[in-house]
Amino acid sequence: MKIPLYKQDGSKAGEIDAPENVFGHKPNTNLVHKMLILQQTNRRQPIAHTKEKGEVRGGGRKPFRQKGTGNARQGSRRNPHMRGGGVAFGPRNSRTFLVRAPKKERQKALLCALSGKFAGGSIAALESYAVSGERPKTKDFAAMLNKLPFERTVLFVSAEANQELATSSRNIPRVKHITVQYLNIDDILKYQQVVFLKDAVEKLKERFSDVKVK
Repeated sequence: MKIPLYKQDGSKAGEIDAPENVFGHKPNTNLVHKMLILQQTNRRQPIAHTKEKGEVRGGGRKPFRQKGTGNARQGSRRNPHMRGGGVAFGPRNSRTFLVRAPKKERQKALLCALSGKFAGGSIAALESYAVSGERPKTKDFAAMLNKLPFERTVLFVSAEANQELATSSRNIPRVKHITVQYLNIDDILKYQQVVFLKDAVEKLKERFSDVKVK
């Protein structure tokens, strides 16, 4: 199993070994979809928030006297059926959408997603990334992208935090940079091409060294 290796100038530098325990798993679309939904659900943040009867201001006295008005008796203006009163069973921002899954199940889904990308020829490697001037420039990064044979959206993965790569790519909408530690199913499926820096492939192999291909 080999991954094509490219230089920063766009030329091909050969191939590197693709660890079988990372890219050699059988497809499991049901598991990958399940973990994708789990990730998106856990990212959900409740915003809508209504006040209940006890949180609405006012209502310290009866709206009108108990008898003789012809109306139904009322004890407070804060009741849900009164105008300006609290909301019964409304949305609350204290609600949690957190869903958990076993670690090995999450790990298996991630490796299946990577293996699917590899099988489709959408995995590549980059020798390294270095800025030419004193500071990173988006223009230089865009020029490198034009030289590389990657189309549409690209996910760059580095072994450790790479400030030069992050700064150069952050203003390009179709590009994202993450580290191996934060590799996730949502990004793998969202971006058409996944490009690992050379040292990131070794880091990935080390991270999943105890995983066996089944």
